[in-house]
Amino acid sequence: MEEKKLQTIHPGSKPGTLKIIDTEIPCFVLEDGTRVLSEHGVTLAMKSRSGASKRHKKTEQEKGRAPLPVFMASNNLKPFVSNELSVGLLNPIKFKVKSKIIQGYPAELLPQICEVWLSARDAGVLNRQQETKCKQAELLIRGLAHIGIIALVDEATNFQEIRDKLTLQKILDKYLLKEFAKWSKRFPDEFYMLMFKLKGWQWKGMKVNRPSVVGKYTNDLVYERLAPGLLDELKKINPPDDQGRRKAKYQQWLTEDIGHPALQRHLAMLIGFERASSNWGMFYRMVQRALPKVNEQIPLAFEE
Repeated sequence: MEEKKLQTIHPGSKPGTLKIIDTEIPCFVLEDGTRVLSEHGVTLAMKSRSGASKRHKKTEQEKGRAPLPVFMASNNLKPFVSNELSVGLLNPIKFKVKSKIIQGYPAELLPQICEVWLSARDAGVLNRQQETKCKQAELLIRGLAHIGIIALVDEATNFQEIRDKLTLQKILDKYLLKEFAKWSKRFPDEFYMLMFKLKGWQWKGMKVNRPSVVGKYTNDLVYERLAPGLLDELKKINPPDDQGRRKAKYQQWLTEDIGHPALQRHLAMLIGFERASSNWGMFYRMVQRALPKVNEQIPLAFEE
């Protein structure tokens, strides 16, 4: 078995305890983002301290084979261990927490381990001594879901905040360019012409300077709703100068493959709402319901 490079836990996260019913398993997030459960913790959670399993593991080691962990070391479980699961289990992860070296397994394996025990029980191959472990596997799998295990570990290790920031940055990276692009018109004249109509303002065309509040409306209707955190990021990379002017228009920072298509779809929806509205209040309520800002409560659909 190839020795993997020793990792440490992710900066900003902390060792945590995953609580499932009355079971507690130490858990960690490693520097590469892998969520792991300690081998010792899983062993105790599965009630797997029997001498037979330990002897079987020792025998496999003496024969030069990569041993299954104690909680999976029984011969009658082997037919129910998939190749994917076997490869994962045969490659335990060693990592360092301060000065201590710990061995663990990817958190996603826990529900799969439980399923192996339940499959063996359904096939009638377990002995009486193994029934206790199988009952424990059933309790564990009832207490967690395949999808939920990652979220549970993230919460226990305080990695949730870091994860959300990393995810947000990935979203913004898809929307934004590193350097602003050459200007090309992205906002149809109709968007602003209809805005003026709904506000009861006189429309004199795009070449005439518009009220400063129009920029605030644009930020509110477009950039604050296009993607989470997009407007804040745009303000950060495109700050105003001493005279309050920005070196580029916001749309010049949007990417061609993700940002601009998303902008065009968003503007098409806004123009549709403008056409369907008889006044600004009606239009804004439609936008609030259909295109709410992140973490903003959606208004109830009262009759207009």
